[in-house]
Amino acid sequence: MLKIMGMRYLKNIISTAFLLLFFGVAEGQQMPMYSQYIMNGFLVNPSFAGRDGYTSLNLTVREQWAGLAQAPSTYALSFQTRILKDSYISKSTTVKKKLIRPTRGGQVGIGGYLFNDNNGIMHRTGLQGAYAYNIPMGNDDDEYSKTLSFGLALIAYQYSVKLDNLIYDPDDPYLNNYDRSVFITDFNFGVSYTTPKYYAGFAMTNLLRGALMFSKGSDNDNTELGHYYLTGGIKFPLSGNWMIEPSAFIKSSDMFFKSIQLDITSRIYYKNDYWAGVSWRTNDAIIVMLGLKYDRFYFAYAFDFTLTDIRRQSLGTHEFSLAVKFGSSARRYRWLNAY
Repeated sequence: MLKIMGMRYLKNIISTAFLLLFFGVAEGQQMPMYSQYIMNGFLVNPSFAGRDGYTSLNLTVREQWAGLAQAPSTYALSFQTRILKDSYISKSTTVKKKLIRPTRGGQVGIGGYLFNDNNGIMHRTGLQGAYAYNIPMGNDDDEYSKTLSFGLALIAYQYSVKLDNLIYDPDDPYLNNYDRSVFITDFNFGVSYTTPKYYAGFAMTNLLRGALMFSKGSDNDNTELGHYYLTGGIKFPLSGNWMIEPSAFIKSSDMFFKSIQLDITSRIYYKNDYWAGVSWRTNDAIIVMLGLKYDRFYFAYAFDFTLTDIRRQSLGTHEFSLAVKFGSSARRYRWLNAY
């Protein structure tokens, strides 16, 4: 993602950034970045909606390059669930014993999230609603051990430029010939394959490349990029209650060779209640992650040690995640062993 820092007194950079990022050819990532993509994969792949069977509410807060004025920040609040075929079934037998049979999970998952992404003078605020269809690939005895999922999301967001407290030329043609606020609707698509031991997913954003743009002016160019996400991970049981999970996250855009980025991560779990991990993001950062589960609450924190020269000007990047999972225990969704 193109980072616009130190714009307060640099009029020419403001104009150029405005042209390139908002209406021109942006060569970097336009979408938010997340270090804890494993914690809530739904933010990058709509097919993950309802993947874990529970009804969950997730909050993600990311403050990038803390200490820098107008540093990037991202806030996302998401909801997702799996639609059940039936509710719990309670029956009385001939010997007057009451039996409760857990329902079978449905094949439809739904979800949505609100987001606010700030990047210097650029602000992106919107919402997304997603529909996922899950196809069981296991045998009859273990119907949901393997699942192929497809997801489609409708996303709507506002792009705006805020020049408050900035010194710039009011006659600058780049700032006067284009709208400082536009509204865009688009679609995202994702597919994933999940088993109790491993998972893989692929997602595409902005299928229409921002063609559905609503604005006051007529000179706004359609320059939204399509982004591509490839994720995958595998779980290896260790001795006792320990488990290790290596994973990878590949990000790119239409400017493929100029914007491809890779996150390589390894997390270790104890009883699935505590975890720690480390990640390496190419040409960007080393990331340390910690997390714990308490009852139905999940807490996670990540700190990015920036590897570029901007580390001399900032205090690093902080990312917090909080998740609450509602519903019955794993007995209800016995096929699942994933976050």
